[in-house]
Amino acid sequence: MLDVAPVWRGGTASSALRASLSLAAAVERLGYRRHWAAEHHNTPCLAATAPAVMAGQLANATSTLRIGSGGVLLPNHAPLVVAEQFGMLSAFHPGRIDLGVGRAPGGDARTAQALRRAGNPGDEEFAEQLAALAGYFTPRRDGAIDAGAAGEQRPPIWLLGSSPASARTAARLGLRYAYAHQINPAASEEALHAYRDGFQPSEDLAEPYALVCATAIVAESDAAADRLARPYLLSRIWMRAGTRFDAFPDQAAADAYSFSAQEHDHVRNFADRQLVGGRDTVRHKASELIAGTGADELMALTLMPGHDDRVNSYRLLAEAVRD
Repeated sequence: MLDVAPVWRGGTASSALRASLSLAAAVERLGYRRHWAAEHHNTPCLAATAPAVMAGQLANATSTLRIGSGGVLLPNHAPLVVAEQFGMLSAFHPGRIDLGVGRAPGGDARTAQALRRAGNPGDEEFAEQLAALAGYFTPRRDGAIDAGAAGEQRPPIWLLGSSPASARTAARLGLRYAYAHQINPAASEEALHAYRDGFQPSEDLAEPYALVCATAIVAESDAAADRLARPYLLSRIWMRAGTRFDAFPDQAAADAYSFSAQEHDHVRNFADRQLVGGRDTVRHKASELIAGTGADELMALTLMPGHDDRVNSYRLLAEAVRD
């Protein structure tokens, strides 16, 4: 699962972070394999700002889940620092840490300046940053910079993306690839096929390996899922309009909102392409998504205000996929 630590109306960033730990323990009991923490900045409705810190807390709160970043936005950080952080995490939690990296800014231009981000790197510059990062996860050579435990640990590195271009970069570098279907569902199949067709084996990975992440809101029926999806879908209308908000709407606010015909078409088109629905509907959607992309794993991002509803959604999703 992917977690962005959403802040819902009436909640705080602190309560959202604590809820993420509780949710991780719940999905572990349901048999999930991975839990990744995102990186966002200057976005009050999303409390996930420091994936390395969050990963350490998540790993301490669980025992079998693979914990990782979904992902570290590499141009915001020095590759050496990222290697040191995830080397330490891997030393404390051997065999349980994933390092997912991306190149999105994770915030607006003013925030990028505050992060001292030097613009948006092109393909070659970003590939060089990835190579530098990977280089620290090797035994130290004479004269090379010592990255501490990173020289003894080598967590799997995943490249995150939402376009065929990122897929081709992952393929060329022989990295694992995580595609954001929740961001760009129209290009999922093209991206995954480009990744597999262009994959070049690396020291770490002999064969291509990819996952697809989708928004998943599952309930006992399609109607129930549609209602539980309304708060997140309303927030998408706000985002589309450029409205800044400090918290996602609660269920009551979403139930009271009347979508215009245009807004309804927009959110319906989004929900239809994601894993939103009752268990049988989602079983069919998940099968189609996996068949169309050839993904090795399916990751879920579930955004709904009620903790029990979120856990139930993950339970129903697991049942649907396993069936």
